[in-house]
Amino acid sequence: MTEWLIGLVPQYGVHLLAFSTFISCLGVPIPASVLMLTAGGFVASGDLTLAESAGYALAGAIAGDQTGFGIGRWRGEPFLRHLSTRSNLVDKARAMLVEKGALAVFLSRWFASALGPYVNFAAGAAGQSWLSFTLWGIAGEMVWVSLYVGLGYGFTGNLEVASDMATNLLGFVAAALVALGLGYWLLVAMRSDDTHEK
Repeated sequence: MTEWLIGLVPQYGVHLLAFSTFISCLGVPIPASVLMLTAGGFVASGDLTLAESAGYALAGAIAGDQTGFGIGRWRGEPFLRHLSTRSNLVDKARAMLVEKGALAVFLSRWFASALGPYVNFAAGAAGQSWLSFTLWGIAGEMVWVSLYVGLGYGFTGNLEVASDMATNLLGFVAAALVALGLGYWLLVAMRSDDTHEK
């Protein structure tokens, strides 16, 4: 199916990007990231424009996030229970929201993207602030779209290398975030010890 969809990018271009990112944000299993890599390659060859490709992909993703959030807000807990075949993902999304709050929305757009649709539904059902959800969601989607369209542009004609590079880059960012978090925790702990000694 992936190869068939990739073959549609030159024909349907940015409209396919918008549609794929939209439905991927609702939990439909479609290789939206691979399509963005492909679009980046077509941007490099001059068949698509960067602004349109990134803009349509971003617009589709934001619309998908908003739709998922709206469904969660409208249908609430009954809808989440209806997702029994995905209960593991729903539980992880809820736990991520409880643990990280609004930051969970940002991270689930690009870093833990398999949880993204379920974070959308769970955030809506939990009554999370729409403004907070929207701002963090847009920021995260900008990272996702920039990363994949940019790598597709940089590695024109070699989707495998671009995909590997995206995975490695996400791993590097994850390690950097963990290191920053640990550094912050150590700094707070050291300051706390200094305060107790005085």
